[in-house]
Amino acid sequence: MGGADHPLGAVAPLCEHGQVAAREASLPIAVFDSGVGGLTVLHELLVSLPHEDFTYLGDTARFPYGERSHAELRAYATELGGRLVDDGAKLLVVACNSATAAALPMLKETLGRRVPVIAVVEPDARLAAQVTQNGQIGLLATEATVASGAYATALAKQAPEATLHAVPCPALAPLIQAGDPIDARVVKLVEDYCAPLRAANVDTVILGCTHYPLVRPMLQRELGRGVMLVSSAEAVADAVERELETGGLSGSEGRRGSYRFMCSGDPEEFRRVGTRFLQLPMEDVEHVDVAGVAA
Repeated sequence: MGGADHPLGAVAPLCEHGQVAAREASLPIAVFDSGVGGLTVLHELLVSLPHEDFTYLGDTARFPYGERSHAELRAYATELGGRLVDDGAKLLVVACNSATAAALPMLKETLGRRVPVIAVVEPDARLAAQVTQNGQIGLLATEATVASGAYATALAKQAPEATLHAVPCPALAPLIQAGDPIDARVVKLVEDYCAPLRAANVDTVILGCTHYPLVRPMLQRELGRGVMLVSSAEAVADAVERELETGGLSGSEGRRGSYRFMCSGDPEEFRRVGTRFLQLPMEDVEHVDVAGVAA
């Protein structure tokens, strides 16, 4: 597993819908995130599409994204997405909620004519709209994601009668990313962040950051067994599978796909923490340089 070479030929714009030719179906699916949180999405993709190849890029040198400006996030997303598509990819997954909220329209405009672009916000909102019974939906997310209003906009399209109760959680993702054992600090944060949602009587909560599934049991305990938790991983995997089938991009079944990892920070730290998120073996991790970070 991991580290297999892929064809790196340029993917030319082909049609308005951004589908690449069927001959490019052997290219990998590219995924990027601000750090290791997107590995929870990659895990679900690997389980759902075991015959596909994947390339993952974690921008750990510039983590966390949640406190970045929209301009910074758009620049980072354009840089990372462009790099992955230029290297060779048949589909791009934005596995970062903050980057999606700030940059998805730009990514679709600049890269969407070369490859399909799937991101985390709309699939989450769609699933939450489907499962809520009382129309009271909670959102736990970074400050940047909440401030963007992206989930409010997406949910309004799916369930205009629903009410979104958004809670920014600035300290949660950095604590999870650090990879330390769960301790009283995390417990207290979860209690504080969930309190407004309990008061609002939500029956569905969107985990609006790909780091949060790592503390899902704790969130479920605090919110109550009757509250449905919606995470990006399952929703994105379903969206990717549909896009591959629709676009004729599915890889050959009956084979075991490979996965390749890159990060902009320390590869050893990425491997140490990332294994917890991926829940699968992680071998070689390549270091890549990114703008604004000393080599």
